[in-house]
Amino acid sequence: MQLIPCPWCGDREEAEFHYGGQADVPYPADPPSLSDAEWAEFVFFRDNPEGPFQERWVHTAGCRRWFNAVRDTSTHTLLSVHRVGERPPDGAARPDARGPAEETTP
Repeated sequence: MQLIPCPWCGDREEAEFHYGGQADVPYPADPPSLSDAEWAEFVFFRDNPEGPFQERWVHTAGCRRWFNAVRDTSTHTLLSVHRVGERPPDGAARPDARGPAEETTP
């Protein structure tokens, strides 16, 4: 069993958490202007890298709060966890990863 460090509760067993997908996916700036294909890309298409990847997790059996984690997808190792809205520690995320400050629309 792997321990996941919740930013509020500390280390807990992975069974207390649920995966929430890719972190920091920006919502479209002008949703009514998107075509069906652009909506499909926003809703269904996500990055799938090998290596460090920013993800959302929720502590469902604890504080019930969402947080972000950087996990190495090839080893399943958690490199860092941080609260939503905070930046991951330097060096924890891929250099090309988008964050809240670099939001773009599809």
